[in-house]
Amino acid sequence: MTEVSRTDDSFHVFDTTLRDGAQREGINLTVADKLAIARHLDEFGVGFIEGGWPGANPRDTEFFARAAAELELRNAQLVAFGATRRAGGKAADDPQLAALVASGAPVVTLVAKAHDRHVELALRTTLDENLEMIRDSVEFLRAQGRRVFIDCEHFFDGYRANRSYALAVVRAAHQAGADVVVLCDTNGGMLPAGVRETVADVLADCNSYKPGARLGIHAQDDTGCAVANTLAAVDAGATHVQCTANGYGERVGNANLFPVVGALELKYDRRVLPAGRLAEMTRISHAIAELVNLAPSTHQPYVGFSAFAHKAGLHASAIKVDPDLYQHIDPELVGNTMRMLVSDMAGRASVELKGKELGYDLSTDRDLAGRVVARVKEQENLGYTYESADASFELLLRDEVRGSRDRFYTLESWRTISEQGPNGISGNEATVKLWAKGERRIAIGEGNGPVNALDQALRSALESIYPPLATFELVDYKVRILEGQHGTGSKTRVLIESTDGTAAWSTVGVADNVIAASWLALEDAYTYGLIRAGLEPAE
Repeated sequence: MTEVSRTDDSFHVFDTTLRDGAQREGINLTVADKLAIARHLDEFGVGFIEGGWPGANPRDTEFFARAAAELELRNAQLVAFGATRRAGGKAADDPQLAALVASGAPVVTLVAKAHDRHVELALRTTLDENLEMIRDSVEFLRAQGRRVFIDCEHFFDGYRANRSYALAVVRAAHQAGADVVVLCDTNGGMLPAGVRETVADVLADCNSYKPGARLGIHAQDDTGCAVANTLAAVDAGATHVQCTANGYGERVGNANLFPVVGALELKYDRRVLPAGRLAEMTRISHAIAELVNLAPSTHQPYVGFSAFAHKAGLHASAIKVDPDLYQHIDPELVGNTMRMLVSDMAGRASVELKGKELGYDLSTDRDLAGRVVARVKEQENLGYTYESADASFELLLRDEVRGSRDRFYTLESWRTISEQGPNGISGNEATVKLWAKGERRIAIGEGNGPVNALDQALRSALESIYPPLATFELVDYKVRILEGQHGTGSKTRVLIESTDGTAAWSTVGVADNVIAASWLALEDAYTYGLIRAGLEPAE
């Protein structure tokens, strides 16, 4: 793999999560959020972090002010975003350009119109004046000691409509001193073949007047091709890629930083990150997802929880021989892990590999592996699913290995009561009766729902006997009504995710009603957590 030092400027990974990514519906970043995300991106090793539009957005203005005092970037340079000067004015008198300089950012990205129709209808000026706006703005910022990149908005649409003018925009930017001219697929309608052909043509024109002139790519994902379009541009000679973490962005999003970097490093053999940073990719992706308050995409390439998950028995049999037979890379290269999913599609190989993952060697006991497979298929026929409930599967496996169920108590009964007043439900109460360590216990719990009340009652009954329960917390709860099998009857499946503050585990329960299914999932959650805490079953 070609090694490139951090001082090598031959290829740029440019992140615009804090500006373009923040335009995604549902994302609303505070300045503190932006600073935290910038630290993660710098740790990952991107070369440029576009922080926002100072002067046009008070929050972005504050971000750059705080960044100067609080951010210690080791790999990235901070970039301020803005637009070319206004039509009919002068760059030296333009307040927005002055705000870009005042931001203190060493690099400035200016958006410029590259589509003739947009120049005439949006800017309401002439094509020649638009070119002069680009020249004047770039020259002004260069004179202020700033490095300048130009984003050619709607470039590909403009190129199709008026090739000669789109090329004139690129020429004006380069000749005024822009270091990189970025071709933007603003509407996200391009496909890889068209991107490759267009970038190659533009680069050939650039080399006719400025050999070595650099082009970049900014791809939106409206056709689902943003990553492919970005790599097609690289194939054609682009040396600057603009992306966002996890593909965040307006409408359906932008080119996803992580698959782009993964492809460049692992498929193109191009070192674009500092040594060792690629292995942090999964962690960084998930950390940023938490900061923007969006659940990480489980099926995202490279970094998704399911990116290297295998379910089919045929796959498992092959992976048992050689993991590379059904994986395009070693998941550890990007900080991820291979997972075996156990379901009604599982065979003996799937169970053996999953058992090994959990610390059980089933390869020498074919009868045991067979019993586990049969039990899984039987349970899944009843509505259970273990591919999202590893803790419940491990308890099932322990049952078969030990020949009995791990029990920390013996249940006598449970019940729930929901009271409804004139303004709706006014209270939920649960009573649990059980035996633990030879002692009969009765506990009552109240909660904001019957399941929460059951959780409180069970905790109250057991916590003094099993102190680790104090650290347990239910963090996610999912219900699915399964298809009815007997007339209008149906079953309910409940998935519960729990944590003890250091790890999380998922359990499943299936029953004829939601509260009974919840109780079964809750029992598994408590049992698994206590085993994890190192306690021995009492019953």
